[in-house]
Amino acid sequence: MPDQQVPELTEEERSMRWRALAVCLVAGAMTLLDVSIVNVALPSIREGLDAGNDTIQWVVAGYGLAFGILLVPAGRLGDARNRRTVFMWGVVVFTIASACCGAAQDPFWLGVARVVQGLGGGLITPQVSGFIQNLFKGPERGRAFGLFGATIGVSTAVGPLLGGLLVQLGGPEHGWRLVFYVNVPIGILLLFLARRYLPVAARGPKQSLDPVGVVLFGTAMLFVLLPLVRGGQSSSLSERPWWMLGISAALLVVFVLWERRWAATSRETLVDLSLVKVRSYMLGLGLGTFYFAGFTSIFIILTLYLQQGLDYTALEAGASQLPFAVGSATSAWLGGRLVEKYGRGLVVVGLVLISVALVLIDIVVPLLEGDVGLKLAPLFLLAGLGGGLVITPNITLALSEVEPARAGAGGGLLQTAQRVGSAIGVAIVLALFFERVASSRGDYAAALSYSLHVTISFVLIALAFGLADVVRRARTDE
Repeated sequence: MPDQQVPELTEEERSMRWRALAVCLVAGAMTLLDVSIVNVALPSIREGLDAGNDTIQWVVAGYGLAFGILLVPAGRLGDARNRRTVFMWGVVVFTIASACCGAAQDPFWLGVARVVQGLGGGLITPQVSGFIQNLFKGPERGRAFGLFGATIGVSTAVGPLLGGLLVQLGGPEHGWRLVFYVNVPIGILLLFLARRYLPVAARGPKQSLDPVGVVLFGTAMLFVLLPLVRGGQSSSLSERPWWMLGISAALLVVFVLWERRWAATSRETLVDLSLVKVRSYMLGLGLGTFYFAGFTSIFIILTLYLQQGLDYTALEAGASQLPFAVGSATSAWLGGRLVEKYGRGLVVVGLVLISVALVLIDIVVPLLEGDVGLKLAPLFLLAGLGGGLVITPNITLALSEVEPARAGAGGGLLQTAQRVGSAIGVAIVLALFFERVASSRGDYAAALSYSLHVTISFVLIALAFGLADVVRRARTDE
């Protein structure tokens, strides 16, 4: 659907939009960092709180679980009410929960606080894409999403490095607490900046929040994600309660039927089912899901290989991934500027680059001796350059035909698919990684190669979605 016409903006109004974007990006970076930053602190958390593997798993997965479940309802809430208010409440919840995580005295306390922290992140994140969709249009929207994509790439890649620095700074006993406490001053600052720079939408007619739809969709996502967090990261895939996926499928069917009935009463639904008819959106949704299934797991298995296989410290392992962050940030910024000109072809190029980089990593790792992280730096850089061309343009292209008034819910659904894809990818790849470590009697290089094959497969499926969209657009142009 084309953008709504907006009046010409003054110079001050243009400046305020970019300041609002800066506030959104800082908040987005804060929530995304907590997806990966905690991984390097797990050994000290286990020792400091005498936590078992199951509890540690919930510290990692509880955040992602709550985050993923709330994305679509929070996006809908921002669309229907005041987006700035929802954003600020999300920052409040996230900041308080971060302080509680840092002050935790036992594993249960930490696990609960991480779930609440995830709820705060789930409130914040869809408002970011919603603000971008509402505040910008045309090439400026591409540049804004380019900065958002750079934030996603850098936050994900820099998380392990920052976590390693904080753990080293605070020592084995208190370092893991700094990983959480660092969010507190950032959150307080964000509240002041959000109140000053984020726009308040004009109050229109009160919209329905579709409470039944919220419960059905949230419960369905819960049953998708639960099999992926039950049993610990190293448990075999056969041990997961996959029967829960059947419950999720049934709930999604009921959800669709309910949404149709609710829409028939001329009330707003949680998910705009007309999005299914928007081919660019659905292809972008599928591409993002499978790309994130491979993208997220890359960092975890590389960190495990470097730390457990080659005895790298957390700081050294995090530093080894810096070339990816540099490449991703650079190409994401460029991708935002070039997406209007090259469209989906830009995404295809990015997927090809990251596929080539992963194949080369798989080939050369068994041949390397000494300074492995340094020798892999050029391939990490190539993978980062490819990854940055995927995330930003895909978000822009997927939302390009979505009505701005539904931007929060549409963006929330995109990010929910990414979180689900990440959870599925991490669960499958980690299980295969540890199974190969056990069967090969500690050969971490073999385990890395084995799990990389699955990661590459996910990226290639994403590439198939990209090529399908290229063909569709070519036919449309003809």
